Amino acid sequence: MIPHLSERALILAPVGRDAEIAASMLAEAGLRSQICRDLPALLNGIDHGAGFALVTEEALHNRDLHPLVGWLQDQPEWSDFPFILLTRRGGGLERNPSASRYLEMLGNVNFLERPFHPTTLISLARSALRGRRRQYDARARLEELHRGAEKYRTLFDSIEAGFCIIEMIFDEAGKPVDYLFIETNPAFARHTGLSDAVGKRMRSLVPEHEQHWFDIYGQVACTGEAVRFEDAADALGGYWYDVYAFRVGDPRAPQIAVLFNDITERRRMEAALRQSEERLRALNETLEERVQQRSHELELAQEALRQSQKLESMGQLTGGVAHDFNNLLTPIVGSLDLLHRRGLGTDRERRLIEGALQSADRAKMLVQRLLAFARRQPLQPTAIDIGGLVRDMRDLIVSTSGPRVQVELAVADDLPAAHADANQIEMALLNLAVNARDAMPDGGQLRIGVNCDSMAADNRLHLREGRYVRLSVADTGIGMDQQTAEKAIEPFFTTKGVGQGTGLGLSMVHGLAAQLGGGLTIESAVGHGTTISLWLPTSEIEAGKEAAGPDIAPVKLDHGMALVVDDEELVRASTVHMLRELGYDVLEASSAEHALAIMRTEPGIDVLVTDHLMPGTTGTDLIEQARALKPEIRALLISGYAENAGISAELPRLTKPFKQIDLAKSLAAL
Repeated sequence: MIPHLSERALILAPVGRDAEIAASMLAEAGLRSQICRDLPALLNGIDHGAGFALVTEEALHNRDLHPLVGWLQDQPEWSDFPFILLTRRGGGLERNPSASRYLEMLGNVNFLERPFHPTTLISLARSALRGRRRQYDARARLEELHRGAEKYRTLFDSIEAGFCIIEMIFDEAGKPVDYLFIETNPAFARHTGLSDAVGKRMRSLVPEHEQHWFDIYGQVACTGEAVRFEDAADALGGYWYDVYAFRVGDPRAPQIAVLFNDITERRRMEAALRQSEERLRALNETLEERVQQRSHELELAQEALRQSQKLESMGQLTGGVAHDFNNLLTPIVGSLDLLHRRGLGTDRERRLIEGALQSADRAKMLVQRLLAFARRQPLQPTAIDIGGLVRDMRDLIVSTSGPRVQVELAVADDLPAAHADANQIEMALLNLAVNARDAMPDGGQLRIGVNCDSMAADNRLHLREGRYVRLSVADTGIGMDQQTAEKAIEPFFTTKGVGQGTGLGLSMVHGLAAQLGGGLTIESAVGHGTTISLWLPTSEIEAGKEAAGPDIAPVKLDHGMALVVDDEELVRASTVHMLRELGYDVLEASSAEHALAIMRTEPGIDVLVTDHLMPGTTGTDLIEQARALKPEIRALLISGYAENAGISAELPRLTKPFKQIDLAKSLAAL
């Protein structure tokens, strides 16, 4: 629908001067109108957009009205197109017998008897137009709801945990006896073995299902109190489930959402551990001390396993969310960058655009921290001098810590080089310094130490035996108890107030250390400060400053043809727009197969810009096949931070989200 046509009046009055008179009256009232010569022209006008139609009774008399009736019946759910019908007799059923037929046929119709006063016509026209505007508002809300539903459905179908919504069924005494499946996700069938469960009752699918499951869900439905528990379902094959159930929707409709995971293997391991402990306790008294020691080791291993599984699951979820968020950020950053570079709008609007761009950059940094925790951010580890890096950052740390914090450096001499990413280590050190400052609200001492220690193999920290450069940040602040210290590296866990931090600092540092092959330790006690140590593997290569590459300015390219391949429409559209501004002729493809078909018919393509993870063929494989067709083609791979596996280090790559200057630099470097 064309926006500037959506509020016009369409006039169908083929006899006399009614059309010209009505158009003149509407024009004097500031309302746009268009005269239609016949019914097909009226229908064509409605299709292109209109606020209402002004039709005379004789224009409909003895005409084939089936097309009009068909259009009205097929109009969208938000639409109830308004008509004003000019009659020679009154619109009431008692004075105009045909009014009933027109009312049934047109639906949203107002009758106006001729001759009429212009004020009456204008009043009816404006009333019809107001009603049409409300319909447009309803359309916008429906479209927004549909978009939200599509996003929800994507997440719903992609999560690994089983999920279902059930409606409880009670007997006359109020006892829960069954439940009906309202909705399930694909993982539901994998975890339970029940397929096509929607619309069926649990008792019909599994007649022997234990009553205590119905009792638990019935309690949630009646009280509205969510519950988390672990239990076995013998009727489903003896599987164990970790379950979280909560009430959804109208409390009068006893519907429960159930999120669950299969933990059968973990429970078997726990049962095996308990059996081992029982056998150990059954040994004779001479082995009692050894049995106790072995039991303690098993408990530590079990706790380490649980923590490892917990962090691994959180890391996988975090990495997936951050990857999808990068795809969402790419068109946002690209569009804001375009508006900012063009300097469009008033001063206030330009400031708003700059603020939005800054917020997008902050969001990009947040994604980097999430990926650091998930151990999926792209690193460029080299041999670096940690002692020199700390000395270079002293002024920044002092200014960040404030005048009430005394900063002290303790850097050992003759330190070996560490195998690490300098930029990421700087970010980690700054985060640790800020945390230390916040832990000393009344001031104190911040001591940053760098030394070389030998470390035995440590399964808890996943460290191999060897030499490590230890970067420690110690404060004299309020400290942490053991329970807080154990949770400190979890993402979004924070002891700060609302608005004082995201809770990603320590989790990011922990993820960075693990990705580099090192580890992180926390030593703290309430009232005695905290020491956080970052253990980095040493490098056999001597530390040295690498020569910085030239800062490639974005050159305005005025020739060449580029092929952009991405299955995400918004990301593809943003990239295409950037390339066209840089002077390229651009072709688009939504998949690798589509791109190869275009290349076979379009030999003039100079540059291939492709996403990596796509349904079917990946971007890496596409580049190989494209070079087989055209060896001289230049190729640039665009990837999210979570997509590094399987990508050659020699392949030119640009990570999402990016601005036009980033794209231009990458193309200039090909």
